[in-house]
Amino acid sequence: MGLLSSLGITSAAPPKTTAPDRTERQKCWESRDLFFACLDKNDILDSIKESDAASKKCGAQLKGFEKDCASSWVEYFKKRRVQEFKKAQLLEQMEKEGGQQLTPVAVAVDQAAKK
Repeated sequence: MGLLSSLGITSAAPPKTTAPDRTERQKCWESRDLFFACLDKNDILDSIKESDAASKKCGAQLKGFEKDCASSWVEYFKKRRVQEFKKAQLLEQMEKEGGQQLTPVAVAVDQAAKK
C-alpha cells in the first residue's frame, strides 16, 4: 500500500499505447462517417471553428467519434475534412477557368522533355 492509496488518491489506468487493430479502426471510421454525415446535414464544414454548433447539433455523434478514435485521429480527421473541401473547391474553380489537372507522371514527362 503506497502513500497515495492510503490518502485515497488512486491513479487512472495507464493510456493505451498499442496501435488500434482492424476492428478498432473500422469502428473509428464508422463513427467519423456518422459525425461527418451529421455535420453535412447541418451545413457545418469546420467542426473545430464551429465547435459550439457542432456540439449542439451533432453532440451524440461527436461523443461517439471521440470515444471510438484516438484524440490525434479526431483532430486529424477534422482538419482533413476542411482541407479536402478546400481542395475540391480549388479544383472546381480551376476547371471552370479552363485549367487542366496534372498527374505526377505528366509533370515528370514534361520536365524530362525540357532537358
